[in-house]
Amino acid sequence: MRISVTIFLTDETVRPPTLARELEERGFHGLYLPEHTHIPVSRDTPAPMGEPLPREYGRSLDPFVALGQAAAVTERLALGTGITLVAQHDPIVLAKQAATLDFLSGGRFTLGIGFGWNVEEAADHGVDWRGRRELGRRRMALMNALWSPKPTAYDAGGTADAGGGAGAGGAAVRTAVRASEAHPKPVHAPRERRGAPPLYGPRTLLGGGAGPTLFAHVAEYADGWLPIGGGGLTDSVPRLRRAWEDAGRDPEALEVVPYAVRPSEGKLAHFAAQGVRETVVQLPPAGETEVLRTLDAYARFL
Repeated sequence: MRISVTIFLTDETVRPPTLARELEERGFHGLYLPEHTHIPVSRDTPAPMGEPLPREYGRSLDPFVALGQAAAVTERLALGTGITLVAQHDPIVLAKQAATLDFLSGGRFTLGIGFGWNVEEAADHGVDWRGRRELGRRRMALMNALWSPKPTAYDAGGTADAGGGAGAGGAAVRTAVRASEAHPKPVHAPRERRGAPPLYGPRTLLGGGAGPTLFAHVAEYADGWLPIGGGGLTDSVPRLRRAWEDAGRDPEALEVVPYAVRPSEGKLAHFAAQGVRETVVQLPPAGETEVLRTLDAYARFL
């Protein structure tokens, strides 16, 4: 099994180039970085990891900039976001960022996406909380059009309420792009879908809680699922596989990548029995000495 890591890199932790070099030298597969543009100090949203919210959430580095540094000092290390809050991005800009990082790294980039937990953060980006999943779905389709080999237009065929958040009045936002020259293109090979254009972007994994809506979205526009912690896979993986195959996707292509895992030999063996080929383990948001000590402890799982 491939072992990757995730960490909140901040202005107070180990630096991206140092960590990337150490990961590659030790034989870890990849580095995934989370995203929070900001954390409003006045918020009503309870943190899923408990209160008070850990310090690193409000200090995290931009993942695309940090992964660009990591790409520049490595040759084999896989690079990923875990996760990009896609509804909070301009999709035309995000498509360019993802394609550029994939191109410059030689196809090493994984776009991990999701929809977040912080209502106030999303509201500051003009995102209506109730519509964020549909908005994210439309923005992924728009990005796929920009990643297509030939200029391809996309129009969602309507509007998505993307403003206000947290109960405030929203504004209708059109999700569309003209047929355009948009280079570079991602390196990943196209993936066929029944009744829809191929997926042209970088490897894409969708995070979120197990359920029919999430699994339908994975089957529609992703390459697999990022389950936080990896609990309950015995029940959830067969359900995801049914949704995947019902959508006409290649049964062998589905990826399930447990994320932010506290590893043990038993846990990894259980994941392997569910067909998991990559696990992302959690590093502490700490300085170089503590992070490298943790990497040495995790090296027994490689």
